[in-house]
Formats: sequence, structure tokens, C-alpha cells
Amino acid sequence: MTETPPDSQARPALFLDRDGVLNEDRGYVHRWEDFRWIAGAREAVVAFNRAGWLVVVVTNQSGVGRGFYSEPEMHALHARMVEDLARAGGRIDALYHAPQHPQAAVEAYRHPDPPDRKPNPGMIVRAMADLPIDRARSVLVGDKPSDLEAAARAGVRGLLFPGGNLMNFLEVEGLPPSVPPSGPASAPGS
Repeated sequence: MTETPPDSQARPALFLDRDGVLNEDRGYVHRWEDFRWIAGAREAVVAFNRAGWLVVVVTNQSGVGRGFYSEPEMHALHARMVEDLARAGGRIDALYHAPQHPQAAVEAYRHPDPPDRKPNPGMIVRAMADLPIDRARSVLVGDKPSDLEAAARAGVRGLLFPGGNLMNFLEVEGLPPSVPPSGPASAPGS
């Protein structure tokens, strides 16, 4: 595994699973009308943005491979999430998804061991290649052991979210760190 090159612009990333961490896991959520934010999720994203962290969603989406919904439907839901977060003052810096599954009904998504599907670390590793991420200071929050395994395999601290209020959970974990009085440098366009 290659390390992100030293870079004065490298920032810690908050990697978030989607279903069960950002939104209520109601089983293969792919329509906005079925989407419900987890309590404190939007506030957590905003707090980490303000603290200068990158926020990256890494989500298994086997519902695509199983033929329950399409990638365009999933992308439409993600676009609505991003719009709703923007209204709350937050932003997601990148979204990665893994539609593959060993038993996918759609042959194009069938793979015996998809490298991006958690517990494999592919989505996290890709994000670290795509963005100036400080691996040592980054954290992944997931609601399943497979999320934590992916984090460990990528060399990132993993936290198991038991449900409840995401912001409260992160505060108990000592995250995000306090924003300095002068505040972090704003990202371009913010």
C-alpha cells in the first residue's frame, strides 16, 4: 500500500459509511422519499468541514448489483443528500460506492471478492490516492464490523457507531478537534 506523499495541504478525513451512519438503514434506500438522516449526521458533517477535515462517504451499494435499483437512481439520491447538506452548511468532498457483490443478479456487478466492497479497503485507498488525505489523523465511522475491517486494512482508525446521535457519538470520541479561533482555511468555493 502506498502512502500519501508528504504534503503541507494533506488533511485528515472523516470517512463515513452511508446506511446506518448518515441515514437510517431501512434496507436498500435509493429514493429520497425513503431517506431519513440519522440524528446529528448533518451537524457532524458541518463540524468536521469547519474543523478543516475532508468528509468522504464510502458505501457498499449491493442493491445496484442485486438489481433492486440502478446506479443513476443511487447517484440521484446522493445528489439530493449533497444538496440537503449544502442547505445545512455542510459538504461531502467525495462519495465512493461499491455496487459489486459475489451473488449479484446483474452479471456486470458480480465479482467473487470485490476490491472496493467493504471489508476490502478499496474505496478508502482510492480516496487516499485521489485526495490529499493525512491517513494517520483520519477516522472511519461505520455501523458494521466489515466497515472497521476495511478501515484497519487501509491503516485508518475505525469507530463502530452503535446508533443514536452521530454528533454526540463523535464528541464522546473526542472528535472533531476544536477549531482554532482563527478557524481553518476554507476550501475553495466555500
